[in-house]
Amino acid sequence: MPSNFVLIDFENVHPKNLELLAKHPFKVYVFVGENQAKIPFDLADSMQLLGKEARYIKITGNGQNALDFHIAYYIGLLAAQESDASFYIISKDKGFDPLVRHLKTQRMRVQRIKDLGEIPVLQLSKSTSVDEQIAAIVKNLGGRGQSRPRKVKTLQNTINALFTKKLDPSELNALVKELQQRKLIVVDQGNVSYKLPQ
Repeated sequence: MPSNFVLIDFENVHPKNLELLAKHPFKVYVFVGENQAKIPFDLADSMQLLGKEARYIKITGNGQNALDFHIAYYIGLLAAQESDASFYIISKDKGFDPLVRHLKTQRMRVQRIKDLGEIPVLQLSKSTSVDEQIAAIVKNLGGRGQSRPRKVKTLQNTINALFTKKLDPSELNALVKELQQRKLIVVDQGNVSYKLPQ
């Protein structure tokens, strides 16, 4: 499954909702300026929830774009290791936008956003249309390869996690039935097989 990297410009943005990422497969890098001596307790606590998937990068040197160059370097380094990864730069600094546009011409999945809540997978709980919900579920399942849920209950848990655990049992049942009606899954005695688009 492709990795999702979140790179936070901590000189520019101080996220208050980092715990949202704990429910999803993200690797988080918080870039801290050379002269930033303190980290708020809430951030440190949320980073601990993420365990080995989170790390701080204390940059070396000062300058107008010193931290930005560090983020650009890490995107290159990580992309060389995992070419199919997705990158989310969390910053209000529009100076990243020319880099983002260039990387997209290289077929990289990268975007700059101002808040963690703008990450598409974290917005799924706000989706209202069934078509949007099904599209998000299919995309998530498609990225799982052979590790897709094999039981209806596990599939429901996977869907609920995708929607940040805000769906009740009737909504989960309705989404599973919709997947069946669209012939995207086949359910036989509680077992699930898939017919997802390629």
